[in-house]
Amino acid sequence: MAKRRVLPIVECTKLRKVFRTPKRSPGALGALRSLFSREYEERVAVDAVSFRLEPGELVGYIGPNGAGKSTTIKMLTGILVPTSGDVRVAGLVPWRQRKENARNIGVVFGQRSQLYWDLPLIESFELLRAIYGIRKERYRQNLDEFVEILRLNDFLRTPVRQLSLGQRMRGDFAAALLHGPSIVYLDEPTIGLDVVAKESIREFIARINAERGTTVVLTTHDLADVERLCRRIVLIDRGTLIYDGDVDRIKNEYGKFRTLIVRFSEPVAGPALEGAELVASEDSTARFRFNRNLQRADLLVRQASERYRVEDVSLEEPDLESIIRRIYVEGYRSTASENDA
Repeated sequence: MAKRRVLPIVECTKLRKVFRTPKRSPGALGALRSLFSREYEERVAVDAVSFRLEPGELVGYIGPNGAGKSTTIKMLTGILVPTSGDVRVAGLVPWRQRKENARNIGVVFGQRSQLYWDLPLIESFELLRAIYGIRKERYRQNLDEFVEILRLNDFLRTPVRQLSLGQRMRGDFAAALLHGPSIVYLDEPTIGLDVVAKESIREFIARINAERGTTVVLTTHDLADVERLCRRIVLIDRGTLIYDGDVDRIKNEYGKFRTLIVRFSEPVAGPALEGAELVASEDSTARFRFNRNLQRADLLVRQASERYRVEDVSLEEPDLESIIRRIYVEGYRSTASENDA
């Protein structure tokens, strides 16, 4: 029996968005001239971006400020109409079928809230139930689950304006998922949160993705969120998609340097290992930097054990943030060519 083909939940093909702004000439004469003959400046925000997401994926959509991330998300949600190209979300064209699309999606913005400022949190949920037409049984089931996972019970009756940022963000997550959307867009969901609140939100995102199969698109500057949650990233810069693939792959390709940390049984003056650079040495601990493409970690560990009395060793991998920062600064191709050399 032929296996049924699973259609992508999001499919973008050569998506492009150009913003036109009128050029204003200085002075009264220039203002008068612009009334009869108006000129425009064009700015390309998104340029020929193509990607597809399978149902249940958790993807980091990242890039520097002004890269085109928010513009892409606005086209996926139906807020903006593309200049050219095609996009479908769960089989719908977002800007043509906005109501149908809105029922399939949830959105959380770190800087904005969909909760009603002067109402208790529970009343915001009740209003959203009415807006989306959620059946009472389903609403009660979802609400009970989110209250437990996000620990909302202590402030359900508190007006939203009196909630802390962490409490409001937890309320926003529950609000975005009450109607059971198949895809959720998260724009800076942990911005401004403390360490405990961030970890709580990350656990919730991972859980709804794993248990409910909800597709999640995560847009953030906090790459610890991406590293903690995502197996795949889509990297955009100046409106152009420059990388789409596994997090592990970009680490392997662009994070060629690793650090071996060796703790000796006694202080060692000027420890050295062939094939590695000593970058720091303090008391009985030394840090060696080496190129993973030219040297194996196990051979360095053996070398250290043969030369010195070693108490413990550990390996430090390059973090995603340092890799992405290099790509932003140096460019994707130049970084790639350096690693290929």
